[in-house]
Amino acid sequence: MTRHLLSLDRLTSDELLQLADRAKTLSDLWAENRSPQSLTSKKVALIEDDSGWRNPSALDLGVHALGGLCTRVPVSLMGGEATEDLAAYLANWFDLIAIRTPQIRHLQKLADHSSIPVLNLRTRTNHPCETLGDLSYLRGARGSWEGLTIVAVAPVGNILNSWIEAARVLPIKVIQVYDYDYLLEPSSLIEDQIEATDSMSAIAEADVLITDCWPKDGNAELLRRYQVSAARLDEAKPGCTFIPCPPVTRGQEVKADAMLHPAYQSPAAKAYLLHAQNAYLEWALGDQTAD
Repeated sequence: MTRHLLSLDRLTSDELLQLADRAKTLSDLWAENRSPQSLTSKKVALIEDDSGWRNPSALDLGVHALGGLCTRVPVSLMGGEATEDLAAYLANWFDLIAIRTPQIRHLQKLADHSSIPVLNLRTRTNHPCETLGDLSYLRGARGSWEGLTIVAVAPVGNILNSWIEAARVLPIKVIQVYDYDYLLEPSSLIEDQIEATDSMSAIAEADVLITDCWPKDGNAELLRRYQVSAARLDEAKPGCTFIPCPPVTRGQEVKADAMLHPAYQSPAAKAYLLHAQNAYLEWALGDQTAD
């Protein structure tokens, strides 16, 4: 079985737990400069078909840290070459394809035609590695995901969507908080599991609070009501973990004083992006004879 990672809800809760626990181990080994050479002889194609630097940089560095070879391949799924042809050529030289591309339908087509694993580094629809990294950090810091309430002060977008994917398979609850015009469709909601409201009072339920950037078409005066400040963080549950999604625009979705609040743990959480991706790479490229 080819172990693609296109969205979190295509993995089981046990598989997500396995990846998160391995990410914690890899993080500890990284801190001791003892990263295992578990990707020795493995070759990864890195395709950057969209902007952004964190995931691709972490992927490149992470592969090399585990003894593998990562090569940037300057191709696009939106070019003239057929996706099925690209998939075949890439499989000649590489063991796995890691790709950041705008449209998830193009990513799915690549996976459908690929004989080697495909890793989603981000689409405009979802961002599974980002959320898997946060989940791995939370697992290490808290010991369990059981019963966590994730409050997402964010419009519908790839960050919120990946947390919703996680909520479909893990024992967590996601509450979206945003202006009414940017809320989830009612068909996406599941009672006591995935909820949406335009009231910032929901922050009081937050074990974990995340944010995403303002929509480009948004009204600044209206959206400022959804700005997370230090005072807002004081309203969350004791011990709340605040993980704003980078890049953070201070003065928009986040007030500068929130970045100084004790709940703010984004740098430590985002360090797990590299380790969560590496955990997936080991899993995807490891011995699968037991499957």
